[in-house]
Amino acid sequence: MKHIVVLTGAGVSAESGIKTFRDADGLWEGHDVMAVASPEGFASNPELVLNFYNERRQQLNEVEPNQAHKALAELEKKYKVTVITQNVDDLHERAGSRNVIHLHGELRKIRSTVNENDIRFCDHDIKLGDLCEKGHQLRPHIVWFGEAVPMIEKAMEVCQTADVLVIIGTSMQVYPAAGLMDYAPEATPIYYIDPKPAYINSKSVHIIEKSATQGTKILLELLKV
Repeated sequence: MKHIVVLTGAGVSAESGIKTFRDADGLWEGHDVMAVASPEGFASNPELVLNFYNERRQQLNEVEPNQAHKALAELEKKYKVTVITQNVDDLHERAGSRNVIHLHGELRKIRSTVNENDIRFCDHDIKLGDLCEKGHQLRPHIVWFGEAVPMIEKAMEVCQTADVLVIIGTSMQVYPAAGLMDYAPEATPIYYIDPKPAYINSKSVHIIEKSATQGTKILLELLKV
């Protein structure tokens, strides 16, 4: 069974109504990105940061997977599929994708501020003073700017096994995620879906200049699903 590896970014979730900081000149839901997505921002105003992610978590209850998410889950009928996403929502899972790697963390998980391996599921608000068993403040399980990306090595290993690579809704500007395509075996077919695709210097790239929902429909036809 062929292995399809899919790299997804903000453009996939945008059509479900989830905003990203790319939408507004570095502002994310009206906040400076570094104020709500960096260790320095959390140290400076932890309550602001906790409230910000509480709102993002609540927003997940108001949105649904779109046709792009569902199309990727549909691929599993015929192929082995691994989704590697930069998104922190759970829309891939809710659409039915069974093998999802979150590079930048997950909104529905929290962790200790001291022990990064003390991770747990969370579907409620986190407040200042909410502590882990060892007495340390809990924080969102999100990879902030300046922090290591724990899942990147696993993602690299997965990309090395790709028979087909699909890139959807990403600017290919955020590293280390943007470098993952380089780990796919040479001459692996690459399908790049984006309404404004970045330039990729590879003869193996098939560009589908469409939105995520439109482009994945074309993808299913090309892959005969």
